[in-house]
Amino acid sequence: MIESVQSAKSVVHNFNAGPSVLPKEVFEEASRAVINFNDTGLSILEIGHRTNLFEPVMAEARELVKELMHLDHDHEVLFLHGGATTQFMQVPMNLLNENDLASYTDTGTWAVKAIKEAKLFGHVEIAGSTRETNYTSIPKQLSVSPTAVYLHITTNETIAGTQWKNIPYDCGVPLVGDMSSDILSRVLDFNKFEIIYAGAQKNMGAAGVNLVVVNKNILGRGNKPIPTILDYRNHIKEASMLNTPPVFAVYVAMLTLRWVKKQGGVAALEKLNNAKAALFYDTLYSLPLFKGVVNKEDRSNMNATFVMSEPALEKEFLERCKEEGMIGIKGHRSVGGFRVSMYNALKLESVKALTDLMKDFANKKG
Repeated sequence: MIESVQSAKSVVHNFNAGPSVLPKEVFEEASRAVINFNDTGLSILEIGHRTNLFEPVMAEARELVKELMHLDHDHEVLFLHGGATTQFMQVPMNLLNENDLASYTDTGTWAVKAIKEAKLFGHVEIAGSTRETNYTSIPKQLSVSPTAVYLHITTNETIAGTQWKNIPYDCGVPLVGDMSSDILSRVLDFNKFEIIYAGAQKNMGAAGVNLVVVNKNILGRGNKPIPTILDYRNHIKEASMLNTPPVFAVYVAMLTLRWVKKQGGVAALEKLNNAKAALFYDTLYSLPLFKGVVNKEDRSNMNATFVMSEPALEKEFLERCKEEGMIGIKGHRSVGGFRVSMYNALKLESVKALTDLMKDFANKKG
């Protein structure tokens, strides 16, 4: 069901898990481009992708990713169709032969989906799992076979509300990361990943495009045919222009990447994200009416999940949030409870408004 906000409410605080909040200046520039792109008299929706109008957009988007992630020359940047779900099968299709072994960590809904697809292409071992604790933590010990072609982790589980704080860089095999919900939110050694993928619609732009960062040296080791459109090497060769790209989604991603750079880059956003998360979690754990569901050391800075000690008050709390323009607070349908997504573009003021509401609601309900 789509949430509505009272028309009289002038401020909306967007805590949606994705598609999610984007910077106001990105919306403004993108809306102008829909009517008149760069004073050409053409809409961004109708320009040719193999023209001197769009090719600079794709080139700038790719270069901004390289700059913001401090990527070396071995890592290539691609903008591909589909969300991260497409990569659940495209990664093993490019890396995993029928008799090969891949290691996966089982940390929640999205990891489970990735594991399911990988099993279609080769053997899969579970290097670590928190299924038995209902995915309320991240595995602290991993068992990775040295013969594994790669280790796959989901760096942030959007539904469970967990996040890898200690990335297993030294796992002994190539590392693959699904960063869909925490891409560019914190400083990592991105060069230590052989493949990184992320749907853009949470932290980096509009739905419809997928960022893939791949170390080109890991490709071409398999002995199986790969469909042309699914072979990373073909996309690298054509600079993400193998076929018609999702032009508008790439443009919005480029604008968002410009904004990230303008804010001071990933390090500056990490500082802000830490402040937002600290404010929210400090408030959450100071109020007995609310209860966090994730182990403290594994709590996500992007997606905070929680429940109420008095479930009968959940509906009333959601109504209060709606009245105050707090959108996207309801938890994922598969787990219930509540979820607050605090992506890069969410302002600290929005978190402050929510925590003030939580304090007031808890005080009134005793």
